[in-house]
Amino acid sequence: MTNRVDVTVPTPDGACPAVLVTPDGATPRPAVIMFMDAGGVRPAMVTMAEHLAGLGYVVLLPEMYYRHGPYEPFDLASVFTDETERGRMFAMIGALTKAMAARDTGAFLEFLDGRAEVAGPRVGTTGYCMGGGLSLTAAAHHPDRIVAAASFHGGQLASEAPDSPHRVVGRITGRVVVAGARDDASFPPEQAELLERALVEGGVDHTLEIYPALHGFAVPDNPTYDEAVAARHWQALEELYGSTLNA
Repeated sequence: MTNRVDVTVPTPDGACPAVLVTPDGATPRPAVIMFMDAGGVRPAMVTMAEHLAGLGYVVLLPEMYYRHGPYEPFDLASVFTDETERGRMFAMIGALTKAMAARDTGAFLEFLDGRAEVAGPRVGTTGYCMGGGLSLTAAAHHPDRIVAAASFHGGQLASEAPDSPHRVVGRITGRVVVAGARDDASFPPEQAELLERALVEGGVDHTLEIYPALHGFAVPDNPTYDEAVAARHWQALEELYGSTLNA
C-alpha cells in the first residue's frame, strides 16, 4: 500500500503542484523524482508513481507545465488526431526548456530535503517521453545529489538543439539507464549512437538499450502501451535504484 498527498513546491518561477506518494510505514525511504510525459500529470502517471512507491521509494511527481496555470490534461488516445489538442500540447512542450527543468529540480531537491519521509540526500530520477530528457538534464545539473537517472522512450535526447541532453550527460556522476523504443522517430538510431558516445566519453556508468516496442510503451493510458515491455522497464528501475539508492 502507498499514501498519496497533493503538495505545492516553491520554485524560482512560481508554485509547482505535485503529487507525493510514499510507501506505507514510518521508516524513511530514498526519494525519486518522476518526470511526466507530454500528456501531463493525470491518473495514469499517478498510478505509475504509486507503483514505484510500492517498490519502496518516496516518489515526487511534479506538474512540469505549471507555468501555464491550471489546464485540461491531454487524452493520449486522441491528442495526435485532434489538430487543436495536438497544437496545444506541442506548444506547452516547446515552452518547457531544459534550463527551466534544471532550476525546478533544485527546488524539488530542496523540497525533498524537508520531508521526514525521505531518507538521505541521494535521489533518483526517471522520465517518460519528454520527461526522459528532463530526467537526464536534472542529473547533469545536480550530479552531487542525483545518483541514478533513467529515461524511457525519451525523445530528442541527442538532437541538434543547443540544450539537447547529450550535450550535458557527461557531467553525470551517477548511474544512467536509457531505454528507447525500436519504432520511435523521436529517438532514431543516429541519436542513440550520439547519446551513447557522449556517455562513454564522459565516463558515465550507463546502460543504453532499445526495447522492441513503440514510443509510449511504459505509460498505461497510451495507445502504444505494452504490458510486457512495461514490466521490463519496472525491472530495470528496481535494479537501478537497488544498486544506487539502497546501496
